[in-house]
Amino acid sequence: MAANQPLGEFLDDLASERSTPGGGGAAAISGAMGAALVSMVCNLTIGKPKYVEVEAELKEVLAKSETLRGELTAAIADDVKAFDAVMGAYGLPKGETDEAKAARTAKIQAALKEATDVPLDCAKLCAEVVKLSSVAADKGNVNVVSDAGVAVQSAYAGLMSAALNVRVNAASIKDRDFADGRLATLESLLSEAGAETTRVYDVVKAKLG
Repeated sequence: MAANQPLGEFLDDLASERSTPGGGGAAAISGAMGAALVSMVCNLTIGKPKYVEVEAELKEVLAKSETLRGELTAAIADDVKAFDAVMGAYGLPKGETDEAKAARTAKIQAALKEATDVPLDCAKLCAEVVKLSSVAADKGNVNVVSDAGVAVQSAYAGLMSAALNVRVNAASIKDRDFADGRLATLESLLSEAGAETTRVYDVVKAKLG
């Protein structure tokens, strides 16, 4: 989704018979929505006399959430590029010689590695949004605490969704040290963010009464 692309147009593209944008783009936009909601909570807290003690911290959170929103929006194009590279590699002629076959295999494997790292990077960004959502829920304007709850759920949904794309590509990688290392990183992200998402959701429910 380009920065100036209408939402309806993006959703039309997502619903079409084309392979991209797909789940990877949806994961990124989910994370970006979470970041945007963190920014909203910060903007509705900063400048309020009641929250003067946390204003400096929330200004920092706002700067980070806006950076993450931009990075996650850009990740949609990164996902399309990575997917297209994999499809392009698989579409190469198989060749007649062992050298030609090996060259094709090498290009496929390189593309698969990139297509594993791209959603893993998205997952990392979503995990950062989860952390910021935690601060927003704990210290942000209580009148919009429900939005902090939606933020953490959106970010975690993006992380979980990106994780599926990591797994599907890692499964076809022959370099198992590479693949297993990425999967271990992913599991760590999921575990930490999952626990924090549950905590934030409970905090929000308690504040809502």
